[in-house]
Amino acid sequence: MEDSPRSNRPVTTTESSIRILERLQRDPGRTLDELTDELDLARSTIHRHLLTLEDNDLLVREDGRFYLGLRFLDFGISARNRVPFFDVGRRQVDRLAEETGEKVWLVAKEGDFSVHLYKASGESPLRTSARVGQRRYLHQLAAGKAILASLDDDEFQAIVDRQGLLQMTEHTITDVDELREELDAIRERGYAFNTGESIEGLNAVGAPIRDEDGTPIGGISISGPANRVKGDYLKTELPDKLLAAIDEIHINLRYSSTR
Repeated sequence: MEDSPRSNRPVTTTESSIRILERLQRDPGRTLDELTDELDLARSTIHRHLLTLEDNDLLVREDGRFYLGLRFLDFGISARNRVPFFDVGRRQVDRLAEETGEKVWLVAKEGDFSVHLYKASGESPLRTSARVGQRRYLHQLAAGKAILASLDDDEFQAIVDRQGLLQMTEHTITDVDELREELDAIRERGYAFNTGESIEGLNAVGAPIRDEDGTPIGGISISGPANRVKGDYLKTELPDKLLAAIDEIHINLRYSSTR
């Protein structure tokens, strides 16, 4: 069977389970009645799905409310462990966080999205809504824009056609021509900036991780409050440290592939 990016004959029962799981991820602790009100599915259908998922330890029930089960953690760790740059990337993220004191993220490209794999916070008390396992639109993030800049134009346009350019803040680039211009600049310098485009008052610099063929497979970003992460610190000092870390990751990946 040939790989296909999307099935043209989806299994509706599986899709129903996924909708229930996504709802419980966004709003944990929903009851059967609440899920019935919130989803366009029959109560009996939702009930059967809930029981099946519970029987397989994918959901747990507490006082009539349903939550995702910790079995998903095992799935998630297994998925993360197959990422070829995770171990070496994690070590570089820890080092960057210690050197800069800022929050550093390791991300992977999966399909049209960036997925947060690992973070280290250094001495920064900064707290955001970002979390390990979260999927984000590529154009909203420094590492994501660096990944987009490493794609050919056809693949970039295909992602835009499928996902659009969703606005997160007033600074998010939502015009495709403007984004193309920025991607050209990113290709020239080798790294990308995020100035309040995902979170107001947060600045970041990001660079891509590529495989041996030059295909972007992930990235690293360093972020902090805009009142501190600015000027030469943002434009020069942090990019130099970031690119040095990326170079080490690429060397390790090439070395490991030849052993």
